[in-house]
Amino acid sequence: MINTSYILPLLVLFICVIALLRRVNAYHSFIEGVKDGIFLFSDIYPALLAMMCAITLLRESGLMEVICNGIATYIEGIPKEIWPMVFFRPISGNASLAVLVDIFKTCGVDSLQGIMASIIQGSTDTTFYVITLYFSSVGIKKTKNALPIGLLADVAGIAMAIFLTVWFFG
Repeated sequence: MINTSYILPLLVLFICVIALLRRVNAYHSFIEGVKDGIFLFSDIYPALLAMMCAITLLRESGLMEVICNGIATYIEGIPKEIWPMVFFRPISGNASLAVLVDIFKTCGVDSLQGIMASIIQGSTDTTFYVITLYFSSVGIKKTKNALPIGLLADVAGIAMAIFLTVWFFG
């Protein structure tokens, strides 16, 4: 067996050797990278904070539960516990992960809802998060078709996740 505890120190040593061979000041480059990271964080943080605040308000106010229960009464075949996942997944990975854990606690990991939520979590992306965070961090103001295409991909991923879960596990 290979002892994996040596991987990280060996990687750092490898980087230092390459820096020496190329005559690059590795410490100075590291410090500059940290500075760039702090500036990037200060650019991204306001958008991230606003998004997390909005998600928390939706969830904690009970509005999301009212909306999901209303939709679940009109659309049969999709468990009502899945609807918060459907709404939060395109917005935030952390919020959808919290919904996933909540589904695991209330319904069980091996339940239809747990399996369906897991597949949705793995087959879709956080479209609004990606557009808000990454586009703003590089200064793109006009997103053109990124939002509709991203949401279309989310709808397709969620629909296929629900269909395949019902097909194989329902």
